[in-house]
Amino acid sequence: MLQARGHEVEIFTRHSDDIRAKAAWGTMQGALATPWNPWMTHAIKRTVECFRPDVVHVHNTFPLISPGIFQAVGQRAARVLTLHNYRLFCPAAIPMRRGKVCTACLDKRSSWPALQHGCYRSSRMATLPLALSVGLHRVLGTWKNQVDAFIALSDFQRRLMSESGVPAAKVHIKPNFYPGMPPVIPWRERASYVIFAGRLTAEKGIASLLRAWQMWGKDAPELRVVGDGELMPALARMASGFPVRFLGQVTREETDAQIARSRLLILPSECLEGFPMVVREAFAFGTPVAVSDIGPLPSIVQDGVSGVVFQPWDAESLFHKVRSVWDTPSELERLGTGARAEFEAHYNEDTNYDMLMEVYAAALARRMA
Repeated sequence: MLQARGHEVEIFTRHSDDIRAKAAWGTMQGALATPWNPWMTHAIKRTVECFRPDVVHVHNTFPLISPGIFQAVGQRAARVLTLHNYRLFCPAAIPMRRGKVCTACLDKRSSWPALQHGCYRSSRMATLPLALSVGLHRVLGTWKNQVDAFIALSDFQRRLMSESGVPAAKVHIKPNFYPGMPPVIPWRERASYVIFAGRLTAEKGIASLLRAWQMWGKDAPELRVVGDGELMPALARMASGFPVRFLGQVTREETDAQIARSRLLILPSECLEGFPMVVREAFAFGTPVAVSDIGPLPSIVQDGVSGVVFQPWDAESLFHKVRSVWDTPSELERLGTGARAEFEAHYNEDTNYDMLMEVYAAALARRMA
């Protein structure tokens, strides 16, 4: 988007595949690099001195890059960080423990609860470098002093992160966007199916979705499940005998096509999301969305406007809310129109570009102050 509008962009990336290729030594290297990686701080300093950017926009430093790069950039450029999850204060990145939302580390402003419970990969040893990183950068004041602007993906995330230690005055809301202006498939030309797209893991609520389909019975519409994950075998057993079709991991283009042709996308998350990409895709294609009433989701998908909202962890609530709207095709079509209107008003590329330029301007002004 930036390059298309005439900005000169230099991309600095490192990949976790570098760790996996080295097996046990790679795992140890990644753990040691998580709190502070001196080689990456040197590399980013050298890159900034050579490229001389106005803004350094960071999306992810875990595990190889490390938050130490913000100090390395210093006053050479305005520093912006997008909060794609809650990892600044939650070692697990997703505030969840044993299938329930847990904000202990955020509320207590300490990563000790995560270390105590081994929240990352259910392992205290795996959690340790992340907990050390959280603690180190709280003590160093990295988030208070070394970042000029933060981008939260929703107002919910902005409030939660501000309460946890990010300076509220530096946090700007800019949601995800969908590039271009994709055509909307007319309602009468769409296939009669519902879609779920995402990781097949516990926090995504896919088990609750399948329990709702079991309640609905064999008269339920076809549910297409796009994605893969650790729960696949168990979910396949749950879905046996019901109108559920697992498509597995497919390309982004095929995922978009499946969403565009569907009549409803369901996101039954049971965790605090940032801003799920599938929502912006559904909105872009004029597909209504059903979401659980948790975290930012009910503020992104307005009940009765661009979709419907049901209670999290409650298959019966999901079943009744979705069946009610599915049994009223005209209402479902109206919600699809509302979803597209949301995209055109808030989640298109032009609007998002203007938001981003405002964030950069604020970051540059703060750096110069």
